[in-house]
Amino acid sequence: MDFSSALRQLSGVQKSARGVPGYSRFVNRPVGRVLAATAHRLGLSPNHVTAASALATFAAVATICVYPPTHAVGPWVTLALLFGFALDSADGQLARLQRSASPSGEWMDHVVDCAKLLGIHAAVLISFYRFFDLPHPALLLAPVAFQFAAVLLFFGATLTDQLKRVGVDTPACPGVRPSTVRGLALLPVDYGLVCLIFLFLGNHKLFFALYVALLAAHMVLVPAFLAKWFRELALLRTAVNQPEPRTASR
Repeated sequence: MDFSSALRQLSGVQKSARGVPGYSRFVNRPVGRVLAATAHRLGLSPNHVTAASALATFAAVATICVYPPTHAVGPWVTLALLFGFALDSADGQLARLQRSASPSGEWMDHVVDCAKLLGIHAAVLISFYRFFDLPHPALLLAPVAFQFAAVLLFFGATLTDQLKRVGVDTPACPGVRPSTVRGLALLPVDYGLVCLIFLFLGNHKLFFALYVALLAAHMVLVPAFLAKWFRELALLRTAVNQPEPRTASR
């Protein structure tokens, strides 16, 4: 299968965009589709792509920890994080294209996702401590709180998806397009937006302000997501436990 054929086939096996934030939906998935088609042409497996995603992401994480935050470092960190994020989308798309999805591959993907969330906020904490002139030591708690919120959001979304697979999920409505407005409204909890603020890493005050703004958005939206998922799973349990209607005897 050539590159163009792979790209066309990938367009037909996309996951639902319902509830997916704007950057992930409109930028990351299309870029990941191109990377998946490229990886397929190179003979790579989804696990190879996941490993490449981890290498790119943790190269950026290490840079944040080790090097002073300057205007030169920020764009490089952003590029590496966004490339790792695009590869994270590509591995699943490649697995669907090759029909090679497996529990071990999904496990590896989720472990890397969790590790990158832990790593990026830990790196910001180290950078704040080493290089930033914060007005009060208590502000070092910001990356700790952000890490907590981001990992909780990731775990909640992943567990909800897994539990829905074993139940009777609400069927998707054919022909109903996912809301663009909703996707844009969810941008504050989009990992891609977190990556983009590192463009301003060299401007310490601006970066800190943007980081705290995204933290505040997470603190508002994460409880809302948790309540939503709980309600959905409660309804799912009701649907599963509901007895089947009896048929009239002849």
